[in-house]
Amino acid sequence: MIDGLPDGLTARHPTVEDHPRVLAVLETWWGGLKGEAGALERALLLPRLYFQHFTTTSYVVEHRDGQLAAFLVGFMSQSEPDTAYVHFVGVDPALHGRGIGQALYGAFFELARAHGRRVVRCVTSPENTASQAFHTRLGFTASTPVEDYDGPGLTRVAFTRVL
Repeated sequence: MIDGLPDGLTARHPTVEDHPRVLAVLETWWGGLKGEAGALERALLLPRLYFQHFTTTSYVVEHRDGQLAAFLVGFMSQSEPDTAYVHFVGVDPALHGRGIGQALYGAFFELARAHGRRVVRCVTSPENTASQAFHTRLGFTASTPVEDYDGPGLTRVAFTRVL
């Protein structure tokens, strides 16, 4: 399903049963970024509905033993017919630098193209400099921080990549 994953890892589309598994890794994988407020913010960004209604455009990556290694939650915009959107992506920090994030995005880019999309968008917090660097390496263009992007006090850096 996804080319370029390291040996021992497989990808599939998520199911609703994956929702609690993904929520369980958020705090650890993000290393406590922005403290308790950041942990709550991340959990609220991934309600169950993403694991019910966006499964065919999202992925989970697992080790042979079923342990979660990475995930990407994305969708095709209903309002902008040329746009696809990566809502949330995460890779186990122990696996950083092994090409997993790049492979996930590559699969999503292919899926977006197959659906006639020409642009992929996503956002990250200004504090998440590792995410900003990663997206820039993938060819995304970053905006300046947009205040209140996701509500009062929730500033984001918006990214755009033309396919």
